[in-house]
Amino acid sequence: MPRRNLYLLFGITLVSLACYVKADSAYRSRYGQMADTLVEAMKQIDQRYIEQVDERRLFEAAMTGMIGELGDPYSAYEPPQEALEFRQQLDQKFGGIGIEVMVDPATRRLTVSSPMVGTPAFEAGVLAGDQIVAIDGQTTEGMDYEEARRRMRGEPAEPITLSILRPGQPAPHEVKLLRAVIKIPSVLGDKRDARGRWRFTLAEHPDVGYIRIVSFGEQTVSELKAALEELEAQNIRGLVIDLRKDFGGILRAAVATCDLFLDGGMIVTTRGRDKGRNLETFSATGGGRYINWPMVVLVDHWTASAAEIVAACLQDHRRATIIGDRTWGKGTVQNVIPLEGGKSALKLTVATYWRPNGLNIHRGPDARDEDEWGVKPDRGFALSLSEQDQARVADERRQRDTMDSQSQQPLFDPALDKAIEHLGKSAVSPNL
Repeated sequence: MPRRNLYLLFGITLVSLACYVKADSAYRSRYGQMADTLVEAMKQIDQRYIEQVDERRLFEAAMTGMIGELGDPYSAYEPPQEALEFRQQLDQKFGGIGIEVMVDPATRRLTVSSPMVGTPAFEAGVLAGDQIVAIDGQTTEGMDYEEARRRMRGEPAEPITLSILRPGQPAPHEVKLLRAVIKIPSVLGDKRDARGRWRFTLAEHPDVGYIRIVSFGEQTVSELKAALEELEAQNIRGLVIDLRKDFGGILRAAVATCDLFLDGGMIVTTRGRDKGRNLETFSATGGGRYINWPMVVLVDHWTASAAEIVAACLQDHRRATIIGDRTWGKGTVQNVIPLEGGKSALKLTVATYWRPNGLNIHRGPDARDEDEWGVKPDRGFALSLSEQDQARVADERRQRDTMDSQSQQPLFDPALDKAIEHLGKSAVSPNL
């Protein structure tokens, strides 16, 4: 991009931000002057600094510094690549080949943990355990997960060549693929069946439903409804919703999730600068289809944002028992404002959300353990695991998630064990 255009773009961006605050002449004039000053500073650095500079880096550093001055860890400037990945995460789709990969801790090689059913990689016969030794001729030795993921993603119909070393074979072989639109599931089950589809009952307890929600995106509610319809047909006696390590996502997806399990009442409210007045109030429609199953919600320290809305709502309405560790404590709402014609974005905190009992989940920078923040497990259901046990739970779950997992060993998961025990008691008295 020509430098003059970049300077102009930077000025326009700042003026646009001013317009979002208040579109009157006084604001435009004040912010326009500031934008002119910043453009002049960038010009002087570009022309006079002792070393050659990257104009784009200057622009992004200025944006990041400006947003950083707010002192809010959840407001941020998203440069083009990060903005694209953030949109893909919420939209639950991207251009790629459809494999879940990891860096094998034993071999330090990029390894396929599971191909996704119906994707180019699955149709080409890529298997769990295959080692990816090169991507389009570029060795993956020393390549981290993020770089590998970026290289494998791209526009649908673009070609890509993987060099794959399969365990037991003497040499790698090449697999040529065309990228396609890959849908990212956000609702997972306990194990996969022979065709790779998720089973939403526990393998060791087939009368207990088990649904993991890993994020709240555009497709989460439709995926959740499909899973619940399957469970309804199987006549389960109780349901576990696993929100551990769920970072959150879209507010309306969390609201619609709660609505499935309630026959009425408030779900969540939001407040802006005027902390004493609600901006929006979200209430159950009264048409909840799944209001009778005994329910448990599993949470941990990484359960955040939209996932905390769900846990807090179901707890406050005494609809589910909360088991696990105290949640993260993110009670703020961010709007994503497109910049540069949608290439980059400003993620800006615009409101706080409040649970039905009137408390804000947010954990401020000076919050203490005794303060009210996050979602605490119900009395008698707190469960904190050591780092070693957390790693074991994650490792066994990761192995169980692979398509070719034939393990018959019971899963090590103390929180899930506690949930099953509780649901067994609740079968006699369904009112949790």
